[in-house]
Amino acid sequence: MKKISTILILSFLSLSAFSQIPTLTNYGFRLGLTASPTIGWVKPEQGKTDGVALGFSYGLIGDFNFAPNYSFSTGLTITTMNGKSTEVDPTYIKSLDPGANKSIPVAYDLKYKVQYLELPLTVKLKTEKDNGRRFYGQFGLSNAILLSAKQDAVSSTVKLNDVKIGDNTKFYRAGLLIGGGGEFDISGNTSIVAGLTFNNGFTNITTEKNRDVRNHYIALNFGVFF
Repeated sequence: MKKISTILILSFLSLSAFSQIPTLTNYGFRLGLTASPTIGWVKPEQGKTDGVALGFSYGLIGDFNFAPNYSFSTGLTITTMNGKSTEVDPTYIKSLDPGANKSIPVAYDLKYKVQYLELPLTVKLKTEKDNGRRFYGQFGLSNAILLSAKQDAVSSTVKLNDVKIGDNTKFYRAGLLIGGGGEFDISGNTSIVAGLTFNNGFTNITTEKNRDVRNHYIALNFGVFF
């Protein structure tokens, strides 16, 4: 009898304790749209950066919310990464220059116009929501698949526009992504997002063996979650 009483008491205490635990919440998945102007530049190992160039990114964004203040954040965007540089003897461009002497180095002012399909894989850390607004920091990996690549080139002997360099540009680009911003509720489950992202490319984008070029950009992010 004592054993039965003890079991009943422990069972009651266990149920009481369990009832004090907050009900697990399904934080779910949120989908949205994004549009972001970008400021891009390229950094060649054999040459120099020669200013920035504007680009644009647009597409889908998604947050997998696995805790109240933590999300796995991704997206699918079409992103243009432009930039300017001065480089000596880019092989393909020099082959199109009828006035170039193969034995004499030639400096070309280049403008890269490269478009990617981008799939970021990041973690987003959020503050507690206060009056319908919260702030976040974001960190992760940027993965990009080449869609198209063109280049303008100017030297003392030639001026080329929109040269297709897809065959001379690597198919995959990886980058480190870091950023932050805010999310603001407007009605129901709908909220707007605004922030700033730095995308630091760490893979060589050219296939030419004698060259190493990395491209980077800063994006002013705007989005809507539904």
